[in-house]
Amino acid sequence: MQGILEKYLPERAVSPCLELIKQFGVNLKIVNQRVTRHGDYRRRPNGSHQITVNASLNKYRFLVTLIHEIAHLMAFEKYGYNIKPHGLEWKKTFQYLMLPFLRPEIFPSELLPFLANHFKNPKASSDTDARLSLALKQFDDIERKLSYIFELPHDSIFRIYNGKLFQKKYKKIKRYECVEMATGKVYLFQPNAEVELIKS
Repeated sequence: MQGILEKYLPERAVSPCLELIKQFGVNLKIVNQRVTRHGDYRRRPNGSHQITVNASLNKYRFLVTLIHEIAHLMAFEKYGYNIKPHGLEWKKTFQYLMLPFLRPEIFPSELLPFLANHFKNPKASSDTDARLSLALKQFDDIERKLSYIFELPHDSIFRIYNGKLFQKKYKKIKRYECVEMATGKVYLFQPNAEVELIKS
């Protein structure tokens, strides 16, 4: 397991993550990219714990995702399975587990302020924290062929991962109103959603 983790995590995070995986008896599966989530936690019918994390994540997002999922396991074990998945118990557990990793030996110094701000009140996904998400994306290996919603001109047309076409409209507080071309329905998009620009 150590050799596998060394491929996906920052060097100084490997040993502490391995300890957590052993401590909780986690069956860790590294899977092909899923568009809708970075990872997930499942308690199997036999009582064992399975965590999946996308192989395509950069090492810093992989670490945040792995600890996010271990926090689910730990919160459910400590507080019971009736708690909200991303409620107060999970937030406190996630903060507690992440604290030892928020160091310059593990994360680049330019990421630490974004992480510190995020962990004051962690969200259900690091993607809903637009500033952290953009900061993390700077470390992705793949060449960027997509655009962020906030970069697109008003009224431009774009395609999302499932092929649906939208037209960008107005900003509403933090998110953008976009109209689905086929139905005329209005949807709200995070500013850091990655889309394919079709027509500006």
